[in-house]
Amino acid sequence: MKRFQLTALAAASFAVAAPAMAQTSTTNVTLYGVIDAGVAYVNNVASGLNAKGAHNFQAVSGIGQGNRWGLKGSEDLGGGLKAVFVLENGFNLMNGTLLQNSRMFGRQAYVGLQSAQAGSVTIGRQYDSVVDFVSPLTSAKQWATQYGAHIGDIDNLYNSFRISNSVKYTSANYGGFSFGALYGFSNEPNTGNGTGFSHNNAFSVGASYANGPLSAAAGYMHLASPGTANGNGAVSNDYASATDIFYTGTVDKHDIAAAGIAYQIQAATIGFVYSYAKINYANQSSIRVNTFELNGKYQISPNLLGGLAFVYSDGSVSGATALSGITKGTKPRWFQINAGTTYAFSKRTETYLNGVYQRATGDAVVAAIDNVGGPTGTGAQSQIAVIAGVRHKF
Repeated sequence: MKRFQLTALAAASFAVAAPAMAQTSTTNVTLYGVIDAGVAYVNNVASGLNAKGAHNFQAVSGIGQGNRWGLKGSEDLGGGLKAVFVLENGFNLMNGTLLQNSRMFGRQAYVGLQSAQAGSVTIGRQYDSVVDFVSPLTSAKQWATQYGAHIGDIDNLYNSFRISNSVKYTSANYGGFSFGALYGFSNEPNTGNGTGFSHNNAFSVGASYANGPLSAAAGYMHLASPGTANGNGAVSNDYASATDIFYTGTVDKHDIAAAGIAYQIQAATIGFVYSYAKINYANQSSIRVNTFELNGKYQISPNLLGGLAFVYSDGSVSGATALSGITKGTKPRWFQINAGTTYAFSKRTETYLNGVYQRATGDAVVAAIDNVGGPTGTGAQSQIAVIAGVRHKF
């Protein structure tokens, strides 16, 4: 990370209006980013549900870790209080375009106050509590790349969407324990006909504990009407990937609960993550998915890491005809294996090789490895993705 200081001199008129205030202020600003690219192979990939599939060799951007550049800063206000901000952009390295629905700072954009004793309050576009606390325990966020995310990222543990218009509290660290909560406003007036304040709003809560070899976390999030026409709400136009198969219908409510635990034994770490996600659609159909992930990683040498994970997703559908492109009945299931290695050339530069196998079982009719370009084509129920990539952090 490149660190520099910006010194703002108070204007003469401001000095006259407030003579007791200091004439200079210093903001510490950090420029940071991630540049990630690779080459991938995927079989049985189609452009969308019920389309013909084929294999694909492709150059890919940000699969190991999302490409970004950002500015974050703080100003010491005295008494242990700081002003803080983050502006973080997401981009496609292969063509230079903006991500997160072409937002300038679509990954994160917030400002707030932070106290070493009481925690922080921030306002803007931010991650929810499930992402903040539970997501770091998944294999996808540690080493398995975005391809290792759970089916359709229905539990948002790979943060397919952020929360706009949000106010967020994050506690300080109290002996390894921390917690937080977030509320995302709909920014819509109450019209008296069932829309308004809760028309595309969101809230979440979460907590984590880390002490020695043990880490644990839990979180919950509720989205109200995220699929509505309220484009200025908490979640707007973020269900963008062709492999986000559960968002093809208009979503009325979306609930996510997740928890995870990890324990390190010398060079090895074993972890378990559970998530429950339920989507109610505007046409009165719904789907519930319970996902279980067992993951492990081993530090083979100071530079080389290996990992393996098994993921099982058990679905239950009401109104199956509305989800005919996903399941032929009420009990879709998916099984997935993530395997990979990461080699660090330095603290900032590393290369990785990962493979993911996913199979649709039970009543599920398609597999859909996250962000590979699409679900499996007609008649195919398994998918394989392999990626070799390089990543640099600054």
